[in-house]
Amino acid sequence: MKTLYIDCGMGAAGDMLTAALLELLPDPEGFTEELNHLGIPEVTYRPETSFKCGIKGTHMRVMVNGEEEAEHMHEHSHDHVHMHDHDHEHHDHDHDHDHDHEHTHDDEHHHDHDHHHDHDQEHTHDHDHDHGHHHHHTGMHAIEHLVNDHLQVSEKVKKDILAVYALIAEAESKVHGVPVSEIHFHEVGTMDALADVTAVCQLMDRIHPDQVIASPVHVGSGTVRCAHGILPVPAPATELILQGIPVYSRQEIRGELCTPTGAALLKHFVDAFGEMPVMKVQASGYGMGTKDFPVANCVRTLLGETGSGTDQVVELCFNVDDMTGEEIGYAFTKLMEAGARDVFTVPVQMKKNRPATLVNVVCSEKDREQILQVIFTHTTTIGAREVRKTRYVLDRKIETVETGFGTFRRKHSSGYGVEKYKYEFDDLAAAAEKEGCSVRQILEKLKQYE
Repeated sequence: MKTLYIDCGMGAAGDMLTAALLELLPDPEGFTEELNHLGIPEVTYRPETSFKCGIKGTHMRVMVNGEEEAEHMHEHSHDHVHMHDHDHEHHDHDHDHDHDHEHTHDDEHHHDHDHHHDHDQEHTHDHDHDHGHHHHHTGMHAIEHLVNDHLQVSEKVKKDILAVYALIAEAESKVHGVPVSEIHFHEVGTMDALADVTAVCQLMDRIHPDQVIASPVHVGSGTVRCAHGILPVPAPATELILQGIPVYSRQEIRGELCTPTGAALLKHFVDAFGEMPVMKVQASGYGMGTKDFPVANCVRTLLGETGSGTDQVVELCFNVDDMTGEEIGYAFTKLMEAGARDVFTVPVQMKKNRPATLVNVVCSEKDREQILQVIFTHTTTIGAREVRKTRYVLDRKIETVETGFGTFRRKHSSGYGVEKYKYEFDDLAAAAEKEGCSVRQILEKLKQYE
């Protein structure tokens, strides 16, 4: 099984994840060129070689209008989330991560931390910057418009980008106590963070792992200063996003190590958090910060193969006695679209001798909330039960088989001393239609290729 492991021993930020994933590719330069032509307005990616504690890695610089945001902000802040008609201040504070850069990419999301610009000046919503840029604030609607109408990425990647932004916006909304519609992002920070989120989503689509596992997340320690006072690390929005994810703090590393964008990317893509599995590593990547610590300031990624083993799944089940077969079928489709790994139904007899249907939905931990949303939206149930289960799995991969009468996709499963092959039914059906025979006859012909 193709497995991606992310070591978050020094937290996570958007640009560090970008750099760590980029190093896994056989042609990082070519992929960087692709990133620079995705259509993010006035953004340029510039990966640079960086060394931390003697380890060579990549530091990803994101240029907005030809300048890195850190050049605007020096020691960057997390104050680029604002509400309508609220004046905001900027204060200096020490940021002990890659806080000249990797968090600057995340800035537009960052907390109610009306942190510093190192210029020690107060700003209202629109202001002229020292570098001559006129800054505006961008809401979620504008982000959605930019992603859907301008980015040259697949629909799947667009969906991933907006899902990550939804996690951040929801957290910021709760922190500020206002609707998501009133959360606005600083223009420069918006492009910077959009670059990070887009790059990570595009990289994950290119790498396409079967599973993603991450270590518990080191959040750092200490406090951050904002316009409203001193707040503990992790800051409010980050803490909300990280709920349900194992995190820890070490007093010897002072500062904020995990940003809201980094937290949201992890929450969206990671299937499970825990120790590194037994795996045959094929590639590794190091995404570097700018600050120096006794511990290498980086996110490390490992890509390799894990054998047959186990994983954890969530089974959500509920009974319905007032839905037609057509309605249940439609809900089935919506659940699979939302990320369910399997959906199946069982006829049951409920109280008062009512015939009913038991619906079972199997999903990963990270997809549970969106699956529940679909359950309550598209079925009549008012409650669902949850059971966590261990699943024993074979190692699986999709192969392409060239034959004398067409190309067929075939799933190859192995482990526990067995090997199994199964052709994609859509390919079999298409071949049967073309040859004017049955699916079974096509399978008989394909035996010679096994």
